[in-house]
Amino acid sequence: MIRISKIHPSGQWNVEPSDRIILDREDRHRRRAVLTGENGLTFLLDEPSAVHLRHGDGLELEDGRIVEVLAEPEELVEIAAKDTAHLVKIAWHLGNRHLPTQLMGMTVRIRRDHVIEDMVTRLGGQLTPVSAPFDPEGGAYGHGQTHGHDHGDGHHHGHGHERGHERGHGRD
Repeated sequence: MIRISKIHPSGQWNVEPSDRIILDREDRHRRRAVLTGENGLTFLLDEPSAVHLRHGDGLELEDGRIVEVLAEPEELVEIAAKDTAHLVKIAWHLGNRHLPTQLMGMTVRIRRDHVIEDMVTRLGGQLTPVSAPFDPEGGAYGHGQTHGHDHGDGHHHGHGHERGHERGHGRD
């Protein structure tokens, strides 16, 4: 089976992709997996440690073809606040619960969760349901997908593993 030989970060490759693969946040974090693109191209991801694929990354196969990674839209809630200090307070409460959170400037995004949405509402946050790709911030202790994130020019990537406390550790 043909293997991925290199992962090119989004914006650092510029050829027409041979295929595209659409993956949600969970499926974009893998060490080893057989993947099949939209056009039926099947290939192997086989890394020494788990990598986090991002929307727009280019997977270079052994024969030089590129497969584009697309992030599948997920059911999320976008949280806004009255000012930066208020948003920081809400973000602290989300972090205190080890929730994967995507920082969007003056808003944050989390996966839909009625209990957490109720908490945010009680804290005065404004909620807007959205369907969008989810790419949360990495954790400081290696539980987030961007800890040690460096695609660089080589094949090995030095990514941390992404399983926060809410899901367990060590997914292949």
